[in-house]
Amino acid sequence: MQDLDSLINNLDEALAWLGAMSIQPHTRFSEYRKKLVTVRKHRIAGTLTELFQTVPLGHYRIAFIESTHLITIAKTFKRVRGPRFREKVRIAVSGPAHPLDEKKSGSKARDFLFELSVANVRFLPIGPVLAIMPWNFPFWQVFRFAAPALMAGNVALLKHASNVPRSALNIERIFLEAGFPPGVFQTLLISSKMVKQIVTDDRVAAVTLTGSESAGASVGEAAGASIKKAVMELGGSDPFIVMPSGDVEMAATVGVAARNINNGQSCIAAKRFIVHEQVYREFEEFFVEKLRKLSVGDPLLPGTDIGPLATGDIRAEIEMQVDESVKSGARVLIGGKRLEGAGNFYRPTALADIPKNCPVYRQEVFGPVALLFKVKDIGEAIALANDSSFGLGSSVWTNDPAEAERFNQELESGQTFVNSMVVSDPRLPFGGVKRSGHGRELGVFGIREFVNAKTVHVGKTERFTRQDTE
Repeated sequence: MQDLDSLINNLDEALAWLGAMSIQPHTRFSEYRKKLVTVRKHRIAGTLTELFQTVPLGHYRIAFIESTHLITIAKTFKRVRGPRFREKVRIAVSGPAHPLDEKKSGSKARDFLFELSVANVRFLPIGPVLAIMPWNFPFWQVFRFAAPALMAGNVALLKHASNVPRSALNIERIFLEAGFPPGVFQTLLISSKMVKQIVTDDRVAAVTLTGSESAGASVGEAAGASIKKAVMELGGSDPFIVMPSGDVEMAATVGVAARNINNGQSCIAAKRFIVHEQVYREFEEFFVEKLRKLSVGDPLLPGTDIGPLATGDIRAEIEMQVDESVKSGARVLIGGKRLEGAGNFYRPTALADIPKNCPVYRQEVFGPVALLFKVKDIGEAIALANDSSFGLGSSVWTNDPAEAERFNQELESGQTFVNSMVVSDPRLPFGGVKRSGHGRELGVFGIREFVNAKTVHVGKTERFTRQDTE
């Protein structure tokens, strides 16, 4: 393979604007949009089957091991091969009929019959969509955008994170091997400075971004100036609420997993643990003990629970957040320090007695640091959970139906999971509110983000008079 640095440099010059691409996305779109939804669906199924067969041993290792770094993605090997990954692929390949399937709801919804006319709504593709994707889940993030976007009849341009170029190239290869025409899905190995130019190009119809608040603001500004649709999935500081009626030990077990998924480098990782005072001490003891048992080390070894953080900068940021918070009065229950030696390791950490004026109270902590809070009642729990600029996910643990319903209604988040951890599921819409972004991925709502919901109204012309048209 050509040296990656020279490949990226060459493409930075060659792709100074989209006209330099070997296959124009708008040209490919004019051809691909005519394919039946059933044809698109079968190709998507082929793509995901190819991914399922090759990722666990091959491509996910590429997601870990890039050209100059031994470890750049901190997902542990045993979780890559786990049943949850396989179940997501199974659902995506053989799940319920797609909302645009002509044989079911079709690209045309049911007819609405009026006295003098018939009307319906058709969901038509809009064109090339640029996807700006992060490094932390380098395959899943891309496929959960690409599958519905391509099935809707759009074509896709991928600008992946700069530290996972081989993952980006392999994703394009998977689409080609699954039978998609060249150009329907294209990877762009370009620098971040070129993103605005592509977003504002007239041939690009829309953009979706998963990333930081600052990246979302920048891309959103460019999309807004061009009056283009944009879907943003940004940061999160998800609350994990435990009430006395809930299973406290199970909540602690799931809470540890929810906080440390991908070594804590996940937007929907549980970050703020808000516990009713009646069960707080019990929860804290369970939680800290389970953190203490986690194995930290090489993520490619089967027994590892926590691997290194992706970069030294991420670890330095976490160290600053924790150290400044401790100086402001937060109490360390466990961890709070880096692991000495090679690698960007940070010890699984829990903080308590957290004042409002410290960094971790307001900021997203993108690593294995849990924040514990004690509250007196459900009202205080909801108020504390909503006291955040973020609103991505939320998890509540209660066996009281009235409590559960109140949480579902009053928590300011894009999703609330009762007695389970927050996950993304191909069948359900995924996204947030407030500074966690806008728009939805996945499910019926996700596929309809990048379509033209077109009203078609057919009048019975023989019944019209001049008065009807005035």
